[in-house]
Order: sequence, then structure tokens, then C-alpha cells
Amino acid sequence: MPTILVVEDSKFLRVATERVLTKAGYTVTSVGDGDEVWRIAANRLPDLIILDMLLPKLSGPEVLRSLKKNVLTAHIPVVVCSSLSQKNEAKLLREGACAFVEKSLLLKDPEPLLDVIRTVLAKTTARSVLPDAACPEIEVP
Repeated sequence: MPTILVVEDSKFLRVATERVLTKAGYTVTSVGDGDEVWRIAANRLPDLIILDMLLPKLSGPEVLRSLKKNVLTAHIPVVVCSSLSQKNEAKLLREGACAFVEKSLLLKDPEPLLDVIRTVLAKTTARSVLPDAACPEIEVP
């Protein structure tokens, strides 16, 4: 059962995301700020991280860069889930994110996020012997 780390400062959205992922069969750990991410990611090595961009203490982009620069966590795929404009998507993908999912859509229908997660995990597993397996190329619905 894959483990997902949810990084979301809104308690409501964090709990809602946890419930959706748990119901879908994932083991979920969550944190509410950017400072906590490194400790959890380095110690538990989740299979995937869902990362908000607007976080207290350490911003989402700083967290993403930090995760991708460290040998312990660079292999972990990161899916950005944010209410920021999707115009930031290209930059985030260049910095190591695997996909961008707009947060506002999650409350209406979590299925696009689940589709992205399934795709990333399936391609990461299938390509795990390749050096770029942390960010398989995927089509986001």
C-alpha cells in the first residue's frame, strides 16, 4: 500500500484530502507547514508527496527545491496541489514537480487528483530503475 505525504496548511483541506486518499487505499501522513516536510520525508520516505505552495514557515517552492536537492528525498515524486494560478505550472515542473493539480477542483471532484496519483505511482514503479523515475512524464486531465 503506497504511502502519501500530504503537505497542506488548511486543516479542513488536509483532513478532506486524507479521507479521500485513505478511502482510495493509500496510507497517509500529513503536515501543516513547510518546516515539517523534511523531517517526515527523510524519515518515512513516502512514495509520493502532495505539496501545497502557500505554506507557513517555509514556502512550497522552497520545500520542492529542498526535496529535489537532497539525495534522500530527490527520488520521491511531488504533485503540486495549489490554488495558485496554473501559469506557475511550467516553472514548478522544471524545479522537480511531476504534476500540477488545481486545489479548487478537489472539493468538487477528487478523481482528477486520484488519477494523477495513480499514474505517477504506476509510472514511477515501472521506471524505478531509471534515474529520472521520480518525475515520469504524465498527462494531467
